[in-house]
Amino acid sequence: MAAQASNPPQQPGRRVLVTGLSSFWGGRVAQHLEADPSIEVIVGLDTDEPKVELNRTEYVRVDANYSILAKIVKAARIDTIIHTFLLVDPTQASRRTMHEINVIGTMNLFAAASAPNSTVRNVIVKSSTAVYGCAAEDPTWFTEETPPSRPLRHPVERSLDQVEGYVRDFAEDNPHVAVSILRFSNVIGEEIETPLTRALQLPAVPSQFGFDPRLQFVHEHDVIRSILFVLKNSLSGVFNVAGDEMLPWTEVATICGKNTFPLPPAFQAALLWPLKRSGLVSLPEEYLNLLRYGRGVDTRRLKAAGFEYHYDSSAAVNAFIEAVRLRKTLGHHDPSYRYERDVEQFFRHSPAVIREP
Repeated sequence: MAAQASNPPQQPGRRVLVTGLSSFWGGRVAQHLEADPSIEVIVGLDTDEPKVELNRTEYVRVDANYSILAKIVKAARIDTIIHTFLLVDPTQASRRTMHEINVIGTMNLFAAASAPNSTVRNVIVKSSTAVYGCAAEDPTWFTEETPPSRPLRHPVERSLDQVEGYVRDFAEDNPHVAVSILRFSNVIGEEIETPLTRALQLPAVPSQFGFDPRLQFVHEHDVIRSILFVLKNSLSGVFNVAGDEMLPWTEVATICGKNTFPLPPAFQAALLWPLKRSGLVSLPEEYLNLLRYGRGVDTRRLKAAGFEYHYDSSAAVNAFIEAVRLRKTLGHHDPSYRYERDVEQFFRHSPAVIREP
């Protein structure tokens, strides 16, 4: 009788924890992970319930600073953490809340990841190019090693700098863990909303009198793709993520079919107050500086690792404005999703549900 070849044992799938599951990025990252058969377990943490439909992601409600994170990592034997829960939009929260979420939450995350006998072997942190600051002395291109031209003074910039300090310390103390920081430029696309995307939908786009800064944009799809790329390849290090080209702000407005409205140096807050009060747009000082000086980042490191962008900056802006026009023509037709814990538990765990083989 001929000997039968035995099948090699299957490698266990990854067990991934996603922070910020209810955020724009956390929910979409989890959706893409669910489509990957090599991902065995997905656990999503947040203070709020998921806003997108998820099939096999386990949602756990936590407080803003993730105080029970260590217990979850240990109980689920998490090997990969994707930290999307960092606030980079100063209009979303107060300074205190931002510090609690960004700084305290990240401290607890790395305390859990570095606990004795930790199973964590990969950590990916979603950061922002805002960590470079924005000043007249800035270089044309920031590399991943270029320091800010001036001391950081805005809450978003400073909290991100603190977060990245914790990341570097953790990576140095845990060389067996693949740790990566992705610094994303101005994100734009079909669904994401930011102060810049809201400004670009006004009848006249605000600008700074006497300035026409050059900006980079990264499409929301390339944001997700880059996170998954770094995860798949277990990359370590810091990576700038932005589409090719730097576009003058006036050109961005032109692509969107708009003229710019230059704000004079004085009375900017008074001129923008009606827009902020009506909920149309809020441009905090960080964004006003961006509309004065712009910012460009060198993206060669991630490309050298093999990542290929689907959108350059102009294509990302075009995709955004086409989606805006389509919504104005057709309206919103996607049914809104509402998380209902009892229903979710029934479909996931009830023996009454007949599951497809």
